[in-house]
Amino acid sequence: MAADATLAARAVLWDLDGTLVDSAPHHWIAWRETMRAEGVTITYEQFLATFGKKNDLILREWLGEDVEPERSRRIGEEKEAHYRRLVAERGLTPLPGAAEWVARLHGDGWRQAIASSAPRLNVEAVLAVVDFGGAFGAVVTAEDVTAGKPDPDVFLTAAARLGVPPARCIVVEDAAAGIEAARRAGMRAVGVSPHVTLEADVSVRSLDELAPGTFEELLGRTKKGTGAIFG
Repeated sequence: MAADATLAARAVLWDLDGTLVDSAPHHWIAWRETMRAEGVTITYEQFLATFGKKNDLILREWLGEDVEPERSRRIGEEKEAHYRRLVAERGLTPLPGAAEWVARLHGDGWRQAIASSAPRLNVEAVLAVVDFGGAFGAVVTAEDVTAGKPDPDVFLTAAARLGVPPARCIVVEDAAAGIEAARRAGMRAVGVSPHVTLEADVSVRSLDELAPGTFEELLGRTKKGTGAIFG
């Protein structure tokens, strides 16, 4: 019976930043003000070019390859603390269609998880101000894996915690690295970006453009049938 239940289970694994919520403005302010306190001015273009990278890589780009590890760690921690204060003070709202899809899938019996490369405290700060109705059965963050996307570890860990085989999981992502991580994990992927068409099984500009039966169709699709674009 347990084996049958596992085979019947299905899951959606959600990236958080840029997929469920638009946190980029808060990250921009936090970086700009933290770097200003260090006597360094960064432009919005510099921020965009590094968004999504790990802090140590970002700071090597902005401060030079010889930046002291201790200074890099301190600045990164100050920036993340500033970001969390902004989230708590100013709040966040789900991106169009995000809350509706999470609720619909939950009602239809899909298991769901957050699978993010962000620090756990950041994810907890977001979930404290955005109500997704207790739909997530697992939350996987940077501290839970040894390698970031495009390594598949974050998605494989989320699937394992939900008790769902990778082939029965669908990833929703806004970045190419996340789509590649889903592919390496053996999972279908929905790409959502207003700027580019991601090389996912389904790619849309916004989650509210997804057709009602998208997730069911993806699980029923053979490997040969990937690459379709809806919306």
